[in-house]
Amino acid sequence: MAAMTTSKKRKRELDDTQRVSFALSDQPATQLGPVLANFPSVKPTKSTSFKCYKAQTQKPATDNEELPFVEIPMLIAGETEAVDFYSSEETRRGSLGSRYLVGIHNKRTGITTLRAAPLHILTHEVKALKGLQPAAVSALQRLEARAALGETFGTKKAKLAIRAQERNKVDVSAMEGVADHLQESILKNTSTLPSKEEAKANADNTRLVPQYDIDALNPSDIYPLHNMIPKPEWKALSISAYMSAGGGAERVALLPFKRSNWINDHLALAFISPSPNKTTIKMLIYISTMIAFHKATFKDINKDAIQQKLSMVPSVVIDGLLSRFTETARGSMEARKTSEKGTMLLTHMFALCLHVDDFATDTSVLAADLSMEPAKVNMLFKSLGCKINKLTQSDLKRLGLPDSAGEIKRAILKTPLEFPNPRIRRRT
Repeated sequence: MAAMTTSKKRKRELDDTQRVSFALSDQPATQLGPVLANFPSVKPTKSTSFKCYKAQTQKPATDNEELPFVEIPMLIAGETEAVDFYSSEETRRGSLGSRYLVGIHNKRTGITTLRAAPLHILTHEVKALKGLQPAAVSALQRLEARAALGETFGTKKAKLAIRAQERNKVDVSAMEGVADHLQESILKNTSTLPSKEEAKANADNTRLVPQYDIDALNPSDIYPLHNMIPKPEWKALSISAYMSAGGGAERVALLPFKRSNWINDHLALAFISPSPNKTTIKMLIYISTMIAFHKATFKDINKDAIQQKLSMVPSVVIDGLLSRFTETARGSMEARKTSEKGTMLLTHMFALCLHVDDFATDTSVLAADLSMEPAKVNMLFKSLGCKINKLTQSDLKRLGLPDSAGEIKRAILKTPLEFPNPRIRRRT
């Protein structure tokens, strides 16, 4: 009886699976379809209606009619009694590297029909604020504001000029009440200064490091793996070719960046074991991809050239690196890597290196691979919360390293997580 029950259960599960299927919409791509709308801040009520307007372009109308619906430049707009909603300039950049589909499930047939849909990021404008004009400013107020700015942010020469101008004033009666005005201005300005705790919290939130858990009890939980490698990119990485390779030279030839001593040594070490750790191998492949991406985007960023150089890397990984570690200037479609994005790329890479090294990384080898100064690499590891120290005897025993390895300083990540205090410049 038990065998019969098991077989019936498997048959029912098989039938349920067969009843679920996906299909692309058979409607023409040029036909009007659904639109995805994202409201980052203010959300309208469900009863608010929206209309779709085709944007005017320099191309003939016949060219636009032949375009698929998702590629036609358009504007989504709607309004309530108090607020206007319309597509923002972020709409075009928000769709770069992504494709959105809307699915409609038919319960009777069990088929889910998918149709491509454009994404629109909507902004808003309060109607009551449209007609407001800025308050008029007198010449005296402009001079006072200019003097206050010069005293606060001006150079020594500018401050001396302001003070000299004040001393040259002949009408002493015009200075009455200035002391009270200055005192009130100082109190007003200092009241908005953050406290020491608020300044520290703000600095922690704006650090150029991966998303972290300040309350983590284990080093592996401070920077979770998928905070550096998103799950779709992790799933796209394949290690089958590395597992079937005949030797170390063949495995190195498969890497996106082949001239990294740190990666090559760790890859060889991973395959010494009869059953290599697949997670470690995937992390090494991704780190190699990040180094290759770092080298490829040193000057100009050309997506086609990057894909050609990294032909063995899945396109979803390249798109993810471009979206997370490059920026697009307002009104431009050309990607560029700013200093902040470059730092984010390196800190994400170093956080993965800590995972591979059991949170004790030799920074000198990485500095040589990246053609960077060791001091700069150490500074980035410190920004992750690491201490640059020699390993203790307990650390050497835990990592399985010889006593000679204790002479090398490494970046060590431990709990509780502590970030370095910001440097305070002393006046000379």
